[in-house]
Amino acid sequence: MPYAPATDTSFFTRRGLVLAIIIGLHVGMFWLLNSGLSHQIIDVVLGPIETRMIEEAPKQDEPPPPPPPKIETPPPFVPPPEIDISIAPDAPPTNAIQQTTQVRPTTPPPIAAPPAPVSRTAPKSDSRRPLTQPEYPPSSRRAGEAGTVILEVYVLENGRVGEAKVKQSSGFPRLDEAAVREVKRSWRLVPGTENGKPVPMWGQFAVTFKLTD
Repeated sequence: MPYAPATDTSFFTRRGLVLAIIIGLHVGMFWLLNSGLSHQIIDVVLGPIETRMIEEAPKQDEPPPPPPPKIETPPPFVPPPEIDISIAPDAPPTNAIQQTTQVRPTTPPPIAAPPAPVSRTAPKSDSRRPLTQPEYPPSSRRAGEAGTVILEVYVLENGRVGEAKVKQSSGFPRLDEAAVREVKRSWRLVPGTENGKPVPMWGQFAVTFKLTD
């Protein structure tokens, strides 16, 4: 025999009840809208709505701006008249008072005595140590060079030569150099003195180179 599925009668019963309630609600709302009861409910809940008309305040007329100030034109410049005012010079006073001061003559200071003259002696050769003659340069001898060289010699207190330089050349540089070299190396002199005391001093000496056969 064929099998027929079983149906849940309780499910269809609940479904039909819900559908009936929805239909009832729609019918009730439609009735309220047509009967005007909904307007009464809204009036009760919200109360009457009061509206007021506010009139617009009339505009006040603003006063017009003041007119610009009037600027008066200054009168034309009129230079003042020139007035020559001459002032008479003050007359000299009739009674002049002169102040005189008597100055006592001052005694001039005593004139200082002139310093005593200084006695000086120039450096000179020492007889105990005769002056040595410079060596004649061979090249100058072969060239026939000869002449006299004048030297300025700075003699120290002990008689040694501190410096020597050519004042007047012999005309041949090799002879001049030989003389300066010999004076610095070997000469011993008597120093110059001031008031009998040996002091460093410049002196002049001549060295002659002469060819002899």
